[in-house]
Amino acid sequence: MKDKRILGFPRNVFALGWTSFLNDTASEMIYPLLPVFLTTTLGAGAAFLGLIEGIAESTASLLKLFSGWLSDRIGKRKGLVLFGYGLAAVARPLISISHAAWQVLLIRVGDRAGKGVRGSPRDALVAASCEENERGKAFGFQRSMDHAGAIVGPLLASLVLFLIPGNYRLMFALASIPGILTLPLIALSVREVKPASSPAPKAVKLTLSPFSRKFKIYLTVLVLFTLGNSSDTFLLLRAKTLGVGVALLPILWIVLHLVKTLTSVPGGVLSDKLGRKGVIVAGWLIYALVYLGFGMAGKSWQVWALFGVYGLFFGLTEGVEKAFVADLVPEALRGTAYGLYNFAIGIAALPASLLLGIVWQTTKSALLAFGLGGALAFLASLLLVLLVRDK
Repeated sequence: MKDKRILGFPRNVFALGWTSFLNDTASEMIYPLLPVFLTTTLGAGAAFLGLIEGIAESTASLLKLFSGWLSDRIGKRKGLVLFGYGLAAVARPLISISHAAWQVLLIRVGDRAGKGVRGSPRDALVAASCEENERGKAFGFQRSMDHAGAIVGPLLASLVLFLIPGNYRLMFALASIPGILTLPLIALSVREVKPASSPAPKAVKLTLSPFSRKFKIYLTVLVLFTLGNSSDTFLLLRAKTLGVGVALLPILWIVLHLVKTLTSVPGGVLSDKLGRKGVIVAGWLIYALVYLGFGMAGKSWQVWALFGVYGLFFGLTEGVEKAFVADLVPEALRGTAYGLYNFAIGIAALPASLLLGIVWQTTKSALLAFGLGGALAFLASLLLVLLVRDK
């Protein structure tokens, strides 16, 4: 934990933040345009789009459970982080040569598998690399850099499409460059931080027995919230149906991630000072209102405003939720805890995306589809207030 600091952040936190920046630059050159590519070029429907995203994210979450436990068991995080980023860097650009929706499904699973391998060990490494009173700030920085990459990625995508209109495949292929650059950065700049000596369980078990009642309740409430937290691809598709042009979708994505970037560190710092729970609840309530807004919106300008407010939800919750996990569990089991945290979210990701896609496609009602997500977020906020205390 006593490592060199760069611009006020521990060396590992700083390096892993820039790794997230490069990785998300690569990912977000593709992601904002993927719904359009799937529905127009490959002929997929909204329900299949939900299936792709649900399976991909659930795969990532299952692997995060295993990789988190494994990093605790072997007492090392860095190698798993490096392998996970490498797997995504290789898989992601293959979308450029896909000719069927099922191929994109397999590629997205490979991409998200890389995320699954790296996610929990990386989070445990970030938590171990900083002091307790700066965890919110550290995770906020990691998320902020991730979102900064999500600004640069769509800008690069827009530039490619401006110079060569409609050439999605070339742009997808070019996304390999920043992804590959993550590998030497991790290898040369990230240092291992040995966790406490107490070992993790000898086998992966879907049991919460080693953890406190508070942590168990927290995970349960997170599952409820996630059941209403479908893939953001639906928001992009909603934007298109309300009149936002395809060429402007990457710019809309930039607006969202600009707000995320600007609010993630302040949101984390706020949780360091005021407590995690209140900040998370505020973010979840914003989410509920935004999803209701997406359901009721009727004009394209409303979409731009909603995406901006939606970014504040991420700034108040993404890093803070992870910092709260570190507050609630012992250091030696943090890899496993982050695996369980991501598994709890991922186990609800598939039904969440499928549910919204099916409701929207069958009822033709955006209000019903997005309103359901808002209602679940409000209920989860209430339960978090009533059932979970700050550390």
